[in-house]
Amino acid sequence: MLIWLRTTALAAALAVAPVMQAAPAQAATDFAAWLEALRQDAGAQGISEATLREALTGVQPIPRVLELDRRQPEGTITFARYIERVVTAQRVRRGRGLYRQHRAVLEEVGRKYGVQPRFIVALWGIETSFGSNQGGFKVIDALATLAYDGRRSAYFRKELINALRILDEDHIGADRMLGSWAGAMGQSQFMPSSFLRYAVDFDRDGKRDIWGTLPDVFASAANYLSTVGWNPDRTWGREVRIPKHFKESHAGLQTRKTLRDWQAMGVRQVDGGPLPVVALEASLVLPDGPKGRAFLVYDNYRTIMDWNRSTYFATAVGLLSDRIGGAD
Repeated sequence: MLIWLRTTALAAALAVAPVMQAAPAQAATDFAAWLEALRQDAGAQGISEATLREALTGVQPIPRVLELDRRQPEGTITFARYIERVVTAQRVRRGRGLYRQHRAVLEEVGRKYGVQPRFIVALWGIETSFGSNQGGFKVIDALATLAYDGRRSAYFRKELINALRILDEDHIGADRMLGSWAGAMGQSQFMPSSFLRYAVDFDRDGKRDIWGTLPDVFASAANYLSTVGWNPDRTWGREVRIPKHFKESHAGLQTRKTLRDWQAMGVRQVDGGPLPVVALEASLVLPDGPKGRAFLVYDNYRTIMDWNRSTYFATAVGLLSDRIGGAD
């Protein structure tokens, strides 16, 4: 789940590059030859002919996917503006309601994988607005487009083979395998490789369904976090106040200090109180620079960044999880 597969922290204004330069007839011929080679490769890797026939028949490049892949950001929004858009009062209310509604399964998942349910709900909310915005692209078609003519063709070719393997294992049908323009799938927005590595059949129906089965969605997210190092005895971090004339060189995930050290440097809780007396190392994150909000973050924050390598995203997950969990 790489940040270049996301658009959450990028600017709204984007420039679109020209696409599909080849003449239509030649382009169609070239793509057909490429698709046949892909079919042969997938078959050699064990994908059944029935799956290949179902998934690849009629597949054509999607110009809109190439536009989205090739566009370049003209700038970035501030962290403050990003949080206004992502951690909204409506999303907090919705998250709390869904937490209450699905508390039993969320707590069961949390106990099994050692992940506090509020973080599962927060990821669910930010990734797909609790499943309501999973993306409308056919994953096979989008990945075939990017594998054929994208800037990262080798990467997307591997993801396409992985997506075909998911179909071959009968977790989902090709018509229901929908996701983002870059192939991120389902309510947890897993790339196919992440699906194969982390997705869970929690309800034991024989399918790892991250599109429509909430126990599988929750358990898959929790399994991801747990596998990459989540500590259930810790939170993600906390907002803090920094002193005037704080040296920005002390900020960043590459710098770790104990809470006692940060306290000695003048860092305080956001209400002005002292930092907790806990033997814990933390890093200071300043998403908008020294004049913006400041956060001391722990190793679980780094685990969230394994999911999406954006400090905006990771901080938003932390803040939303706090509010969903009632830590206003």
